[in-house]
Amino acid sequence: RFFERYERIFVPGVLILGVVVDFVTFRSISIGSTFLILGGHLCLAVLSIILLNGKETKRGKMVSYARLISPLILQFSFGALLSASLIFYWFSGTVSVSWSLLGIVAILMASNEVLLHVYQKPSIQLGVLAFILFSLGTLMLPYAFHSVDVSIFVIAGLLSLLIMTMFIVVLARLCSSIRKQLPPIAIVVLSVFLGMNVLYFFHLIPPIPLSLREAGVYHSVQQTSAVYLVQTELESWIDSWLPGEIIHIVAGKPVYLFTSIFAPQKLNTEIVHHWQYFDDVQGKWIDKDRLSFALTGGRLDGYRGYSVKTSVQEGKWRVNVETKNGQALGHIRFEVIFVASSPDLLPEVH
Repeated sequence: RFFERYERIFVPGVLILGVVVDFVTFRSISIGSTFLILGGHLCLAVLSIILLNGKETKRGKMVSYARLISPLILQFSFGALLSASLIFYWFSGTVSVSWSLLGIVAILMASNEVLLHVYQKPSIQLGVLAFILFSLGTLMLPYAFHSVDVSIFVIAGLLSLLIMTMFIVVLARLCSSIRKQLPPIAIVVLSVFLGMNVLYFFHLIPPIPLSLREAGVYHSVQQTSAVYLVQTELESWIDSWLPGEIIHIVAGKPVYLFTSIFAPQKLNTEIVHHWQYFDDVQGKWIDKDRLSFALTGGRLDGYRGYSVKTSVQEGKWRVNVETKNGQALGHIRFEVIFVASSPDLLPEVH
């Protein structure tokens, strides 16, 4: 009776609690501990789905209480798992690229809180579980195989689909209600699988677990021992807060783009600086260069690298920071203005 009286408070409350726990823990603990916590949430979610749908199974006082609080456990675990996906996808790519997936996660989290009756349907529960398994697989496997290659994403998808199929088969044997709803459940799970593949191959999913920590355009970049020395323009505090970036150079001088990218230890891949110039006549971005360098993971503050553009036109520029497969980590926009003499420069260490 106590639970039924305050259910409308408990359900959204545990979702918010799951999100808060994620933001506090996942940004402050090791990735190994994070995976253990996510594995625990996954086990709780699976157990809750079994309890919610296996009403004809063995009854008893403990089972009855467990079944009573299973909606709260499922809510808490789904909230934690979805917010984990949100955190990792948010920090792994530019929002302009990953907005579609972030939107899906945000909608699932909001509906998890508001539309509780929807989550009572087995097809919805298993569909969300399939999405969580797929998204977490794309995070964990790159750490295991030290790669963000296309094959890793494909393996993660197939593995999540295999696990879901095995779980649904076991659940159908335990619960008669599941056996009656196998066609809609199969449609939802397969739709999740196909949808994630569409998002990935259209480059709408950021290349987890890579993340762009820093990007800037400079007059020069020089590596000295363990640091990078860059030359940047002196600017007022007002200019530093204004959107966009302007670099004043003498015609014929090069422009340097410096980036710092986080990658897991032992992960080796290739990063591309895709230079584009905005043509005012055509009204579109024109490809100019794709300059690449090898990345080695493991440095907490990010792996540092830069590219140099020697023939720079005056006007608006954009550099997309991508993987070799074309997935975007972020981008930086700036405007080049030609001047008669070089401006005063300030050295910075990175």
